[in-house]
Amino acid sequence: MQKSFAKDLRGSAPIPDKLFYKIGEVSKIAGVEPYVLRYWETEFPFLKPRKSKSRQRIYIKKDLDLIFQIKDLLYKERFTIEGVRKKFSTGGASSRNTALKASSQPAEMSQPSISEAQNPVEHVRKRLRDILDSME
Repeated sequence: MQKSFAKDLRGSAPIPDKLFYKIGEVSKIAGVEPYVLRYWETEFPFLKPRKSKSRQRIYIKKDLDLIFQIKDLLYKERFTIEGVRKKFSTGGASSRNTALKASSQPAEMSQPSISEAQNPVEHVRKRLRDILDSME
């Protein structure tokens, strides 16, 4: 399994091996309050977790990596919000491609089409393929 940047910042505490994390779980793993994560979503366009049908934020491991990079830049390296934005926009952060992929997720992924709604198995397959593609 690929070593995660987030695990490096956490030290020896493992990140649960799951496909999705809710905001409360991410908050505990990252060591920041949920309102901070929501604020970062408004400030950093590349941090866009998906939302479930019940509008709960659903994070994946790549989102965790971004959160740990943002936290490191803000708290350890003492960057400003604008400085973090510039760092990611100039390609200075190691996962800029991750950020671009996260921000370029098509909107239709959250809403199934009529044909997918009629065939939920195909919809699930498509979503799983999309998740796998976003993890590469």
